Amino acid sequence: MLLHDTALIFGRYARQTLRSRFAMLFGVLMPLLYLLFFGPLLTDLPLGGGGSSWQILVPGLLLQLGLFGAGFAGFMIILEKNAGIVERMRVTPVSRLALLLGRVLRDAAVFVFQAVLLVLAALVMGLRAPVAGILIGFGFVALLTVSLASLSYALAMRSASPQAFGPAVNAVSMPSMLLSGLMLPMTLAPGWLDVLSHLMPFRYLVDAMRDAYVGSYATDSMLYGVLVALGFAGLAVTVGTRVFRKAGA
Repeated sequence: MLLHDTALIFGRYARQTLRSRFAMLFGVLMPLLYLLFFGPLLTDLPLGGGGSSWQILVPGLLLQLGLFGAGFAGFMIILEKNAGIVERMRVTPVSRLALLLGRVLRDAAVFVFQAVLLVLAALVMGLRAPVAGILIGFGFVALLTVSLASLSYALAMRSASPQAFGPAVNAVSMPSMLLSGLMLPMTLAPGWLDVLSHLMPFRYLVDAMRDAYVGSYATDSMLYGVLVALGFAGLAVTVGTRVFRKAGA
């Protein structure tokens, strides 16, 4: 029943997404602008890591796509609460876990699709990476999306209005981006900033993705990245499910 209910919820929101293709493509705009206007500035610069500047920048942009996109996914819940949709869902026998999983799996599918578009654009601009590394990167994007979308929906269920939800997400997402080394490796930062960045889970994901993009799979960074990504996803889904069950949504 859980799989059946999850498929129903996923299908409902997937159809909504397909009816707004422009919004789905617009979501990749910000990372694409970074790729077009920021990427060329890094060409031939010593960035302190293996591989080309594109192999360092693109993994960070993919995670940035998930960080900001999935972080604001909860806006939909607030709109549904105001429209009475959540109230109607409360009286159905659908699993509360399915109500969360259907949403976050839709989000994961959307952001992986956007990540594919971003990688295709990067390949045109000069990115060269092994196919296995690119596929591993998509896996990290999916796990990050599941994690952040789950937490975003949980926060939105507790938020009374978009005015309260938006600033809270911004207060977390912007420092996370700056301290995780998404744009440039944190090995270029002062020692104190590099140490501080290790408190951010996204640091381990981006380091693992950069290793994958240069074909290094059996590294400590890859191991830590996989463990953090899986652990973070499990914790976020657990928190999101508890909030949904308590709210009766």
